[in-house]
Amino acid sequence: MRGPASATSRRLPALRRDPHGTRRVDYRAVFALAAPLFLNSGVQAILNLTDTWFLGRVSTAAMAGVGAVYWFVIVFVLLFGGVSMAVQTLVAQAHGAGERGEAAEAAWAGLWSALSMLPLFVIVALCGTFLLAPFPLAPEVRDAALEFWFPRMLGAAAGVALWTVTSFFNGIGRTSVTLAVMLVVSVSNAVLNQWFAFELGLGVAGVAWATGAAQLIGIGLGLALFLSAGVRRAYGSHLHWRPSAARMGLVVRLGVPMGMLPAADLTGLALFQVMLSGLGAAAGAATQMVMMMTSLAYMPAIGIASAGTTLVGQSIGAGDRDWAAHVGNAAIRINVMYMGLVSLLLALAGPWLLPLFVTAQDAAAAQALESARVLLWIAAAYQVFDGFNLGASFCLRGAGDVRVPTLLVLLLSWLGFVPLTHMLSFAPGEGLVGFLPQFGLGAAGGWAALLLYTGMLGAVMFLRWRSGAWRRIALR
Repeated sequence: MRGPASATSRRLPALRRDPHGTRRVDYRAVFALAAPLFLNSGVQAILNLTDTWFLGRVSTAAMAGVGAVYWFVIVFVLLFGGVSMAVQTLVAQAHGAGERGEAAEAAWAGLWSALSMLPLFVIVALCGTFLLAPFPLAPEVRDAALEFWFPRMLGAAAGVALWTVTSFFNGIGRTSVTLAVMLVVSVSNAVLNQWFAFELGLGVAGVAWATGAAQLIGIGLGLALFLSAGVRRAYGSHLHWRPSAARMGLVVRLGVPMGMLPAADLTGLALFQVMLSGLGAAAGAATQMVMMMTSLAYMPAIGIASAGTTLVGQSIGAGDRDWAAHVGNAAIRINVMYMGLVSLLLALAGPWLLPLFVTAQDAAAAQALESARVLLWIAAAYQVFDGFNLGASFCLRGAGDVRVPTLLVLLLSWLGFVPLTHMLSFAPGEGLVGFLPQFGLGAAGGWAALLLYTGMLGAVMFLRWRSGAWRRIALR
């Protein structure tokens, strides 16, 4: 009996034994896995800030317009890109079980599934006017939003394919490969932003086209690495390229609810941001600046949480769900501590950093900056709760527990957060509907609603993880 048990222990991620033989989480191994994902997500945050800086050079209205549709873009990427999330879970569990060919099969199934989503992205890209029709945006804000929407949604299809390739490397624990690919994408995007937006004179649309072009470069590099000699020898990545209906079916069945969970959450955030943009260019720009500033907290935290997905998935694949609980708890703790610390530092640094994102000649700049300084402190508080939310939900993803969490998010976001944002933000006679009480607290009211919602969401996700219901789920 010692042979199989010892083999299983050797496959368990982030495991060390103290002098008494007790199993402990090896935090150095956790950091080694999470660090490239942390840096990758940090690079993405810097990329977001770079885009915001370029948009600020265009106008405050351009920044507010992109802010109005920013979360809608992410929502559709998540909704149609859930197959990429499923790839990381399936690859991690296959890798933990020692089934390397199965890991490559999951990656190819994800790529074929991502390709099948292309028509959906085209349809959504053509529906920008319909999407924004219900919202009372100023004409210049609406024009900027629509100018950004079409090319950004077309390019999002490339983003899902890129995400699928990097999910394979995340699932097998080679997160440094993901970091290398995304560094190339980020540098390419910064260069292409200047070229498309200003040299070619495409303005707001140029920022969107630059993102899509950079992601295409990333796909080429990612596939080259996936089909490199070392990966072919270890995983047979060149042998499993043929489409498999059964494999694609599993990826889609797992990926759709996986994508719906964050999409349901971010749909609420999209409505939140477009409602605040409806308060005026200054409120919309202030919200967009704060969102991009706080991405320095939540984007790297997504990297840490993604490491939790791999750790939990590999532990379950190796047949040890108790160990999955241990490493999942460790990932959640690191997430909460990081987000709390960085959010506090950002709020303190706000008066010096925020002016970088506006031009002094813009009439709405002063009002946007004054509002953003206040909103940063509310954001600092909500990010702590978001640490629990991200950490727990990504650990649940590693176990394949997504249906109940998705339902919880739908209820809290759409029936709680969205109407509360409307009630607290708009004054009587303003807004989208008239049957709700309206308190007219402006952007600060909307962010207070976000704080309350995130507190509830973090609590229910953490309690779901601690309940252990995920232990009964079997994907393989």
